[in-house]
Amino acid sequence: MNKALLNVYLADDDSDDRTFFSDALREIPIPSKIFEFNNGVDLMADLLSATIEKPDVIFLDLKMPMLDGFECLSDIRDLAKYAHTPVIIYSTSYHPKEIDRLKEMGASLYLQKPSSYNQLKTLLHKCLRYVNSTEGIKVEPEFVISI
Repeated sequence: MNKALLNVYLADDDSDDRTFFSDALREIPIPSKIFEFNNGVDLMADLLSATIEKPDVIFLDLKMPMLDGFECLSDIRDLAKYAHTPVIIYSTSYHPKEIDRLKEMGASLYLQKPSSYNQLKTLLHKCLRYVNSTEGIKVEPEFVISI
């Protein structure tokens, strides 16, 4: 991929978490533009529209009202034009059975929300380096990204 500017989509119903994420993303030395959605319905509406800005990566919270992360991931993977778009699950929960299910459903990585801002910057940088160097989705030896 290695493009000049990564289009990063974030779907998370928690406004504080979206702000935390956006602020950390701005401090990472990988140029990016963020598109924020406070629920899965709005994310899917954008993905289904004739949007000019196609995401290079989608960060997806699991616990959202109306359309949760599992449903969004399933819907995204059903869309041919997003078959190879990395989808990174971004959640506070950590349940091995859920994580295995998400991997089977086509999630690219699982990022557990860290407790500190500096940890978030480190983890986001790791995720975006992976996205920026990947042509399509390859199997990552470490599916779960954590500190």
